[in-house]
Amino acid sequence: MAMTETDPLETQSVFSPAMRRYALSVLVVVYTFNFIDRQILSILLEPIKQDLGLSDTALGMLTGFAFALFYATLGIPIARLADRGNRRNLIAIALTVWSAMTAVSGLAQNFWHLLIARIGVGVGEAGCSPPAHSMIADYFPSENRATALGIYALGIPFGILFGFIAGGWLNEFFGWRVAFFVVGVPGLLLAILVRFSLREPPRGMAEGRTAAEAQPGVLETFRFLWTKKSFRHMAIGGGLTAFVGYGIVTWVPSFLIRSYGMGTGDAGTYLGLILGIPGGIGIVLGGYLADRFGARDQRWYLWIVTVALLISVPISFGIYLSDTATASLLFLILPILLGNFYQATTFSQAQGLVPLRMRAVAAAVLLFILNIIGLGAGPQMVGIVSDLLQPTYGDESLRYALLILGLVNIWAAYHYFIAGRYLAQDLEKDN
Repeated sequence: MAMTETDPLETQSVFSPAMRRYALSVLVVVYTFNFIDRQILSILLEPIKQDLGLSDTALGMLTGFAFALFYATLGIPIARLADRGNRRNLIAIALTVWSAMTAVSGLAQNFWHLLIARIGVGVGEAGCSPPAHSMIADYFPSENRATALGIYALGIPFGILFGFIAGGWLNEFFGWRVAFFVVGVPGLLLAILVRFSLREPPRGMAEGRTAAEAQPGVLETFRFLWTKKSFRHMAIGGGLTAFVGYGIVTWVPSFLIRSYGMGTGDAGTYLGLILGIPGGIGIVLGGYLADRFGARDQRWYLWIVTVALLISVPISFGIYLSDTATASLLFLILPILLGNFYQATTFSQAQGLVPLRMRAVAAAVLLFILNIIGLGAGPQMVGIVSDLLQPTYGDESLRYALLILGLVNIWAAYHYFIAGRYLAQDLEKDN
C-alpha cells in the first residue's frame, strides 16, 4: 500500500503535545463512561434477580452474549467507516446512543425489556474503541503507543470503579432503576464535548506518513491479520484472558453478596476500589513494562503477559476459598493487577502489524475476538456452571464456578508465549 510523506510542520501548531494530551484525556473519559454504562449491571444483578425473578443463566445472557454479540459484530462495519471517515464524529454519535439506552434500562419491567436495552447499549458502544484506537495510533508514535493505549485503557478500571460505587449506593438508597438513569444521562453531555472540542488527526501523523486513498475491505484486513501467527495467538490469548476478567467483574459482586452477606453498597465500594486502583495500575504498568522490555527484545512485548498470568493463577484460589470477605478481597488485588497486563500491549501490537487504513478495522477484529470469547462467553459460562452446581452447593455454587474460571489463564498464558515467538518477524514484514 503506497505511502507518501507529510510535512510535520503543517500539523505541529494544531496538534501540539498539549493538544494530544487533551485528546487522550477526553478519550479516557469517554471510555470511562463506556465501562460505567457497560458494567453497572454487574453490581445490580442481585437486586434485578430478586425483582424480576431471573436465573443465573438469564443474568449471564444479559451481561454476556446479549451485549457482546452486537457490540463485537457491529464494531467491524463501524470501524470500516472510521478508517475512511471522521472518527471523532462516530465516537460522539456512539456515546449518545449507548448513554440513552443505559438510561432507558431503568424502565425495564421484565427480562425482554432489559435484553432490548442491553442490546442498544452494545450497539452504541461498538462505535467507541475502534475509532479511538485509530486516533491514538495517529496521535502517538509506535515507541509510545503501548503507553498511550494503556492510559486510554484506564477507562476500564475507572469506569468499573465509578460504576460499582455509584451503582451500589444508588441501589441502596433509590433502587436499581434510578441507578441506570443517573449514570446514563451525563454521557449525553459528554458527547457534545467530544464533537466540538476534539480534532481529527491526519492518518499516519505520528509516523509522518499519509495513507493511500484505497481502503482494504474487512475480509482483506482479516486475512492479512490471520497470516501473522503472532496475531492469531495474541487474539486467542487475549480472548481467554478477557474470558476470565469479564467473568470476575460480572459475578464477583454477586459472589460477595451470596457467600458473605454483603450489601450492594459495600460490595460496590470495595470492588470498585480494587478493580479501579490495582486494575488501573496493572493496565499502565503492563504497557510501560511492555514498552521497556520490548524495546530490547520484541518477544517481551507479549511475554510480559505470559509471566503475569502464570503468577496470578495460584493466587486466585485464595479469592474463592477464603472464609471471610476481607481475605477474599485481599487475595483479589494482585490477580486483578496482573490480569490487566494484556490490555495495552495487545492493542498496541495489533496497530503496529497493519497498514494505516487497516488500523480501526484491525482494532475491531481484535475486539470482536476478545469480546465474543471474553465478554460473551465468560459471564454466560459462569452463570451456566453456577446453575449446574446449584443443586449440590446451593448459594455457594457461584464460588466454585468462579474458581474453575480462573484456571483458563494458564491456557491464555500459553498463547501469549507462542505469540511472542513470532512477533518480531511479523512486525518486520512489509505492512
